[in-house]
Amino acid sequence: MHFLITGTAGFIGFHLSQRLLAAGHTIVGIDGMTSYYDVGLKKARVAQLTAHSGFTDVTTMIENSDALEATAVYPTDVIIHLAAQAGVRYSLENPRAYIDANLVGSWNILELARKLKPKHLLLASTSSVYGTNTKIPFEEIDRADEPITLYAATKKSMELMAHSYSHLWSIPTTVFRFFTVYGPYGRPDMALFKFVDAIRKGEPIEVYGEGHMARDFTFIDDLVDSIVALVDITPNEANRVSAMGVSDTLSSVAPFRIVNVGGGQPIGLMEFIDTIETVLKTVAIKKMLPMQMGDVPRTFASPELLRSLTGHVPSTTLLAGVESFVEWHRGYYK
Repeated sequence: MHFLITGTAGFIGFHLSQRLLAAGHTIVGIDGMTSYYDVGLKKARVAQLTAHSGFTDVTTMIENSDALEATAVYPTDVIIHLAAQAGVRYSLENPRAYIDANLVGSWNILELARKLKPKHLLLASTSSVYGTNTKIPFEEIDRADEPITLYAATKKSMELMAHSYSHLWSIPTTVFRFFTVYGPYGRPDMALFKFVDAIRKGEPIEVYGEGHMARDFTFIDDLVDSIVALVDITPNEANRVSAMGVSDTLSSVAPFRIVNVGGGQPIGLMEFIDTIETVLKTVAIKKMLPMQMGDVPRTFASPELLRSLTGHVPSTTLLAGVESFVEWHRGYYK
């Protein structure tokens, strides 16, 4: 198949593209190479992708509608929109970046999908849309109308825009909500990267919320497995989930569905740090700090809809995932 994927220089886009290229698919990869974090890391990812003859690299911001429209010359069966301004805390510092990328940029992708009419449009959202939801685990049918950060608000808005386009233009659309993805080539602003980097340098790590937080961690290979499986499951009545105890999010007026991609196994922050210390064989110097603005105490995915649709859920153990990341970090940052 022919894929158009945004955010291919990013952590998730890189791994997904590698998997699809290895399977013989072709990809037009779009990325703006922003300086939100180390551009050198992004270039290293893209260098591996461009080694494949089936990969076409397009460097442009998704806010640039003219540049996006120029990609319409390439055959496109599936669009996967991963590009976004990420990061909960950065949205407090640079809110405009979130409006530009997550709202304007995502709308441009929807317009492109309207013109290209792909077999399936898939878009990346986030567990942050659940805000401070106290009902656990988080189900896709739960209310997500009280975001506590602009980042979450823009991603929820993207979901709503996508539903309207799916209804108006009959675009088969799946939105997946990610839960704390980690692994090799991960983002430097994420906790695992920051902790491993600091511990290896003998520097203290900052432990927010006094360590009383929990996250539903998702290893990158499990995430890619889920995305690849969902590509072939276009949302329609033929695959409506009717399993007992599972609430499908298939829209009543559009070929549209929202799916959590998480394992439903939240890990406490201190257990997370203990695992890193075990792998590194080093006790971290911990600087205990209060909760930061925009942080939530825990995330906890209900994986049942994903399981019903694909037959599997993320299952890589935290220990195995951390070992994989540390092995990469030691090799990349010698």
